[in-house]
Amino acid sequence: MNGIFDSHAHYDDERFDADRDELLQRIHREGVEYIMTIGSDLASSRAACRLAERYDFIWFAAGIHPEQAGDAPADYREALKELAAHPKCRAIGEIGLDYYWAENPPRERQQVLFREQILLAKELGLPVIIHDREAHADTLEVLRELRPAGVLHCFSGSAEMAGEVAALGMYIGFTGAITFKNARKAPQAAAAVPDDLLLIETDCPYMAPEPYRGKRCDSSMLPHVAERLAEIRGGSAEEIVQMTCRNARRLFGVG
Repeated sequence: MNGIFDSHAHYDDERFDADRDELLQRIHREGVEYIMTIGSDLASSRAACRLAERYDFIWFAAGIHPEQAGDAPADYREALKELAAHPKCRAIGEIGLDYYWAENPPRERQQVLFREQILLAKELGLPVIIHDREAHADTLEVLRELRPAGVLHCFSGSAEMAGEVAALGMYIGFTGAITFKNARKAPQAAAAVPDDLLLIETDCPYMAPEPYRGKRCDSSMLPHVAERLAEIRGGSAEEIVQMTCRNARRLFGVG
């Protein structure tokens, strides 16, 4: 399947250290046309930048993930501005809120960095890539208030939340989790997303779809996500790939 745009990947992750270059070259030959590789702190954002410099089909985003909010240096915004000035930086992310783990940074600290990074993205004219785990109400509150451009990645909310996010003009990304047999809300949410706001992603090396669940994920597995979305929404997997590629190129200004 050609023309795949993986709108959210983490190819700087150490699980790719043994075969990263070989893998990226192979999946590009096999139809993965575009990749957004995403930072989660300053170090990984810089690593994502280096990957984007090395491969013409990779772009990157720079940001501080909510799990890393407690370690963000005082001058992190200046560092992100420097990264965002790179011509292949197309978003601020991954940013957001994560209330799943009790040992995560305090919610108040997460919320401060979330808001600060949205405001930075708006200042720079860039979209945001948002992580929302067990924090739907607070995430929506911030989005209603600040109204950024961007995407809620690895969407885990309800169909009603998907409708509200779409009404704000934001994109919604689905991973291999939508193929899991215990997926309940995701199929309903996927059916509610307008065609022009739908994205597909891996979040690799995580979230490998069936039949690879539990294994290291990579962008070549995205046809399985497209096939499941086609079952939910109608049409073909190829149409889903083409539509989501157009949407991701529009959002990130690629091509």
